[in-house]
Amino acid sequence: MIKNIKIRVLPQVWRDAEQLEAQICREFAISRKSLRGLRMKHTSIDARQRQVMVQLDVDLYINEEPPQQTFRKVVYQELPSHAHQAVVVGSGPGGLFAALRLIELGVRPILIERGRPVGDRRRDVALITREQRVDPNSNYCFGEGGAGAFSDGKLFTRSKKRGNVQGVLEGLCQFGADTGILDASHPHIGTDKLPSIISNIRETILACGGEIHFETIVSRLILSDDKVVGVTTLDGREFLGPVILATGHSARDIYTMLHDESILIEAKGLAIGCRLEHPQTLIDQIQYHSKEGRGQYLPPAEYSFVTQADNRGVYSFCMCPGGVIVPSATSSDQVVVNGMSASSRGGRWANAAMVTEIRVEDIPILASQLHLDIDPGSPLAMMAIQEAIEHQCWLNGGRTQVAPAQRMTDFVNGRLSADLPASSYTPGVVASPLYFWLPRFISARMQEGLRYFGRRAHGFLTAEALLVGTETRTSSPVRIPRDKLSLCHPTVRGLYPCGEGAGYAGGIVSSAMDGCHCADALVAQCF
Repeated sequence: MIKNIKIRVLPQVWRDAEQLEAQICREFAISRKSLRGLRMKHTSIDARQRQVMVQLDVDLYINEEPPQQTFRKVVYQELPSHAHQAVVVGSGPGGLFAALRLIELGVRPILIERGRPVGDRRRDVALITREQRVDPNSNYCFGEGGAGAFSDGKLFTRSKKRGNVQGVLEGLCQFGADTGILDASHPHIGTDKLPSIISNIRETILACGGEIHFETIVSRLILSDDKVVGVTTLDGREFLGPVILATGHSARDIYTMLHDESILIEAKGLAIGCRLEHPQTLIDQIQYHSKEGRGQYLPPAEYSFVTQADNRGVYSFCMCPGGVIVPSATSSDQVVVNGMSASSRGGRWANAAMVTEIRVEDIPILASQLHLDIDPGSPLAMMAIQEAIEHQCWLNGGRTQVAPAQRMTDFVNGRLSADLPASSYTPGVVASPLYFWLPRFISARMQEGLRYFGRRAHGFLTAEALLVGTETRTSSPVRIPRDKLSLCHPTVRGLYPCGEGAGYAGGIVSSAMDGCHCADALVAQCF
């Protein structure tokens, strides 16, 4: 018999299998001899009270053995030589899962990626720190695995109504992720483990007859009677088939190309701010209500804050406990920051984006504050604002990948930082008045939001924390429209905008689900 239970236990009980089984048997009147095994379905930390508890959702196997396999594996068959083919542009989670789904459906994916394989990418991102040089096609945003490959591998999503979240998690387990992601409330893989998973997906695609073309940039779509029939690349090659466009949130040349070819796109709201870094021990003390911090049994603490400031949201985003801040620009004349952490989350610092919501109707005031001469009605206007802030950040950092930064309390109080605390950002930080040169629309709301968060969590607003500029790549500044049912572009048949870069996802899991949906729609309508 399988019995599902929900139980609250102390952290030390959670970490000790024998104690946990004893408490379960005691609370639910189950014989120890009859309990043959248990399987966690969901785990979460409840730190709302001073006594931190762990909430468990568990399947108990009573008088029967638990199954050996903890997830369903998909069998990917080799494709016949006569199989139809489709073009997938981009090898982030949206593109990779679209390619896998196409193989399931008997269609050969032709995957085109502007960057390099994930192993080579590691060397390219290291050069950003060592030589202050950004390769425009192989960096923290571009290359095999997409931006998610070097951003902690967070798998939490609120998009559970959009598709099969469990199917994506099981797919990642099939390619090497730890099965612990199947029951965690905020699952993550870790930057150290993602590359091997991505490599395993690549080998499966190739083994089944798919193609992957690295260091290949799409320059235009091939159109025939308002239908996309393929793509042309910068080196003059053509790849034919209907197209899933999964280029990620930073492929600005693709947005410009679509606009130049009069293919309908539209500006989209996003959020811009800074990366906020605290000592992890301080966040542990605040979140776990203890001077001792997390102690022996609890994981590094996380936080999530949200408020309204002058009718716009101010919130934390992409929180990385035990993580580091990384340089995420895609050009050498920009400074952009992001966060990531390894699977252990064992680093000295905790960081998160702290951002202000920006809506399309805010474009005129931001353009004015940035002294930008742009058409506020252009679909590329939000992208121009994003670029201008990144370039301003580069100027204030000293025209390298050194990032301008400020103590949290100095930013909130509008004063200069005489010195800065240590930071995980390896290219380096330099004291700079972020509150002064960031658009007032953004900085004033951030100041108000941080004051509020400091009142909610005693000790959070501190001179020990550092704001590092700027966090601009929270989502795409452009949406590529598509029909809600067919997922095809409304004016161009054969084009399937996909994932975060098209404005329909926000993270690894939602992008992967969207890739699967786009593959299903393409096969149903084109073959």
